Amino acid sequence: MGLFDFIFKKDNVTAAKKNDGYFETLTAYKPHFTTWNGELYESALVRSAIDARARNISKLKFEIIGTANPKLQNRLKYRPNPWQSWSQFLYRTSTILDMHNNAVIVPVYNDSMEQVGIYSVLPKRCEIVEYKGEPWLRYKFLHGETAAERMARVAILTRFQYKSDFFGEKNNALDSIMELEHLNDEGIKEAVKNGAHYRFLARVNNFSSTEDLKRERIRFSEANLKSDDGNSGILLFPNTYTDIRQIDQNAYTVPEAEQEEIRRNVYNYFGVNEDVLQSQAFGDKWAAFYESVIEPFAIQFSETVTAATFSESEIQRGSFVMLSANRLQYMSTTEKLNVSAQLADRGILNRDEIREIWNLPPIPDGAGQAYTIRGEYYLMAEDGTFTKEGV
Repeated sequence: MGLFDFIFKKDNVTAAKKNDGYFETLTAYKPHFTTWNGELYESALVRSAIDARARNISKLKFEIIGTANPKLQNRLKYRPNPWQSWSQFLYRTSTILDMHNNAVIVPVYNDSMEQVGIYSVLPKRCEIVEYKGEPWLRYKFLHGETAAERMARVAILTRFQYKSDFFGEKNNALDSIMELEHLNDEGIKEAVKNGAHYRFLARVNNFSSTEDLKRERIRFSEANLKSDDGNSGILLFPNTYTDIRQIDQNAYTVPEAEQEEIRRNVYNYFGVNEDVLQSQAFGDKWAAFYESVIEPFAIQFSETVTAATFSESEIQRGSFVMLSANRLQYMSTTEKLNVSAQLADRGILNRDEIREIWNLPPIPDGAGQAYTIRGEYYLMAEDGTFTKEGV
């Protein structure tokens, strides 16, 4: 039994094989997407951009608010499934989303068809089919296995959603940029290779046939250019060689300004910059990155996973999933000190909340829930009188 059998039970496999055709959408496009062959992730520049997003997203904190399905809440409190931690799950989900502009999160069941977790799948092909009068999401994996799940139980995260009613577009917009980067890398390789070789042009006298010239070229190379003959780097030419000239081959490389433009286009596509990639984003720079990249992921994840995990009545009663982050942790040390002092003095943060800013554990026995309020702050009542806080 493998991972496929643990995640997808008999009903999932049956629904994948017995369906009533594609689910009709409002657009003319069939509701499906296929994954790339991974070439985009082989680019060091693209991988670093995707990794920067995923690393920071993996630090989000998973929480369930409400009282619905307490068994599942207990299981999801520490890990999303039996095989991953929350940081691993969020990192991979973010990476899949950036690579394919679609990320599919499915429920994991036990043998009693009781949900025990969630898992981000990476199918070769994913499509929406109709089965027993309702839409199902059918996945086909690389080794040929096929399974399906009710759309109502699946969370689909997307980027660049336009033509499809359900799925995001491909990353074809990066093709021209990736081609330029590849050509630049190849040019640098060729420049290094050319710099490690001698190339000369010479006239050889007293050789009348092509075969004689070929033998002389082989003889000269073996006598002077072999690496195992103790060659000192000095080339000795016989007097039969005249008009000897060294050939300078300068491989073309993309100018630095154009290389910077390539990097900027990739960074813009994924919403990152040098400060984020090199972990130098603090304060306002970090806040901008959080609001443009991390927060949209957290919101979409929370909304889609909530809808897939809880029934409509449970959601109406206040149960929902959320990803949260203590943004104050990413301030500089000086900023943390100022915020800690100012918000603690005014009773806005308690001791445990301040300790969290500094990556410290809570104070045992709930003692850290106390608030400290400076004596000169007053509360104004409705009748206009003032009362000293803490009195």
